[in-house]
Amino acid sequence: MKSNITTPLRYLGSAQEYQINNYLSMSIKINVILIILLLCIVPTAMAQKKSKAFDSKDYALFGDKFKVTKIYTKNEMLKKYKKLKKGDTITVQFQSNIKQVCKKKGCWMKMELAGDNESFVKFKDYGFFVPLNADNSQAIVNGKAFVDVESVESLKHYAKDGGKSAAEIAKITKPEVTFSFLADGVYIKK
Repeated sequence: MKSNITTPLRYLGSAQEYQINNYLSMSIKINVILIILLLCIVPTAMAQKKSKAFDSKDYALFGDKFKVTKIYTKNEMLKKYKKLKKGDTITVQFQSNIKQVCKKKGCWMKMELAGDNESFVKFKDYGFFVPLNADNSQAIVNGKAFVDVESVESLKHYAKDGGKSAAEIAKITKPEVTFSFLADGVYIKK
């Protein structure tokens, strides 16, 4: 008895069929490569994003507790300051290194901005202080940023509190425009 099942014949002579098969083969290879790349890249990007997330356990809190939301970098913060005029105030959070802390009480600090610029940070209602040895620590401040003009008298006072010599203090002879910040809370990296 003969079988009614026939095997399909494949026609191999067409140049168009060869091109289609070649295209499909390349397309599948490219898709497999793209999927493998995505599987490698996405977890790495997510891990990097998680490592940059704020964790309060890594920081000591001074002043009022605050929720860390949109943190500006020192470069972004300088741009914000440059858009302000005297009398303008913005509520922000920014992160940078502490350049200097008041050596008497820790009642003010200077934080790095882009270039040689700095932000002069005071604490709301003189209500809290930061450690005297917090120089060069990373900090996140929450509060109000504004542009101010510091008088010669204030500048000399801050220079004295900052441990400057009498000769350095004597060189202060004119008021200075400052990028000021009134913080209600500060996180300092442990």
